[in-house]
Amino acid sequence: MSTNAEAEDSPLNAPGGLREVALLMFRLGWTAFGGPAAHTAMLRDEVVVRRKWLTDQHFLDLMGAANLIPGPNSTELVIHSSYQRAGWRGLVVGGSLFILPAATLVLLFAWLYVEYGTTTTGEWLLYGIKPVVIAVVAQALWGLGRAALRGPLLTAVAAGVLGLYLLGGNEIALMFGGALLVMLVRNWRRLRERRTGTLSIAPTPVIFAMLGAVSGAALVEYSGTRLFLTFLKIGSVLYGSGYVLLAFLRNDFVTRLGWLTEQQLLDAVAVGQFTPGPVFTTATFVGYVVGGFPGAVLATLGIFIPAFFFVALSIPILPHIRRSPWTAAALDGVNVAALGLMAAVLIELAGAALVDVMTVVLAGLAAVLLIRFRVNSAWLVLGGGLIGIVWGQLT
Repeated sequence: MSTNAEAEDSPLNAPGGLREVALLMFRLGWTAFGGPAAHTAMLRDEVVVRRKWLTDQHFLDLMGAANLIPGPNSTELVIHSSYQRAGWRGLVVGGSLFILPAATLVLLFAWLYVEYGTTTTGEWLLYGIKPVVIAVVAQALWGLGRAALRGPLLTAVAAGVLGLYLLGGNEIALMFGGALLVMLVRNWRRLRERRTGTLSIAPTPVIFAMLGAVSGAALVEYSGTRLFLTFLKIGSVLYGSGYVLLAFLRNDFVTRLGWLTEQQLLDAVAVGQFTPGPVFTTATFVGYVVGGFPGAVLATLGIFIPAFFFVALSIPILPHIRRSPWTAAALDGVNVAALGLMAAVLIELAGAALVDVMTVVLAGLAAVLLIRFRVNSAWLVLGGGLIGIVWGQLT
């Protein structure tokens, strides 16, 4: 349940709050490498641990809310956190400044790609960054887990989601399955009493709007309006990771419209992966390739506008979620399912990142600096990237 203490931790329209939000989110936009799990970990380090704008429980609830709506979860968590500190102006400014650096970098790579037919892979940059990301995500999991894993039921759900995801389970199904399981187990007595007519309280639904798919026949000729509406549709209905985004992009831009080749799509996703910030800025690359600078702007706006809309729509609902035993239990289930997915991503990242002695040493050093000396995670990411580039020149 939201408390007065939590409200004090995150006062809306705090003096200087908008400036704080702008500076922090713009910096994170340049340094948040490693995908949604890493973004979430870095954001928690800043707004919970360092600045104490939010408590861990409040942060978990915002994370759960972001997982319940379509769109890029880590970006929506940034938007939620920005609103908590600086109100509606913070919502717009914080979210926009988190997206802007990644979109700018992707636009630059897209221009190089169109002009010279190549992209910078950033392999050595990622070589140094990935081990640091492992340490950052592990620390966030430890802190969030202590707040979320209250009792055997929630711990079992988190462990179950972790195992099922590694066995190939669908992340959306696991998220909502965790919410449903916790809600039903905690409220089974209410279900029995309701059947006998002794209780008339129904579950409070969590309602969100979803824009419909853009229909129409496949077109060969480029249209800026169609480009914008296609990305607006994707941003409005897409749950899940960058791999799910790849499926949507392939269906729309390769198969249906024929505006991209398979290779161009893979190059677009690669650029979105090795630049900081939201993976959804892959849209910026696609937009530039098919429609130049205007296309890049239209695609970026189209895929991100729904995230701001859905966060704004969910804000009035959030205070009521904790008041109902049904929705509060569902939110706890989503929270621990999200932690299970985060842990699974951490295991997968570790397998790809810790490939030799150097990367293991980097991860260990980052963990010590992060936990023992409280070094800011953004500096650790930058340092890891620099070490990776230098190491690449020496080997």
